[in-house]
Amino acid sequence: MAAVETLHQKGFNGTSVQDITEAAQVPKGSFYNHFDSKETLAVEALERYWQKVLNGLSTLGDEKTPAVVRLNRYFQHLNDVARQAGYRTGCMIGNMSAEMPDQSRAVRERLAVLLAAWSRAIESCVREAQADGTVRRDMEARTIAMFLLNSWEGAMMRAKVDKDAVALTAFVDVAFGALVT
Repeated sequence: MAAVETLHQKGFNGTSVQDITEAAQVPKGSFYNHFDSKETLAVEALERYWQKVLNGLSTLGDEKTPAVVRLNRYFQHLNDVARQAGYRTGCMIGNMSAEMPDQSRAVRERLAVLLAAWSRAIESCVREAQADGTVRRDMEARTIAMFLLNSWEGAMMRAKVDKDAVALTAFVDVAFGALVT
């Protein structure tokens, strides 16, 4: 969907309906045949982006691989995606989370649901790693999962500013150095 790419690159406030219709190569009037507002489109765009996130989360469920290895591979994969994009776009969920919570209740609520689901997927893998003794057990899996996701999102924002992998590499080094037993 052209809207996902446009919103991801420019952000909600930096994207006009005209930008979206031009990217989709459709007349501006047809936008309102499909969406009540740009806000409604943003929620739908988040859903489409989330499908890509879900595809990547499958790494966390590969039970043939030790859980701590899956966690590390997952975040390395996210870092590789950022590198391939030249550290330009970052994570659309993170970008919208920084931009939209005070502007749109609908977008904020959808972001909260997506972030909670993302955290739960990471938490499940953390719980497995705790069970096999490879991740510290003195913190709840939920807390560790939230820390990992929140810290990665922050590192991703920094990588966008610096246009390099330093923050993402530091995230992996510190997070896994501190969590792995």
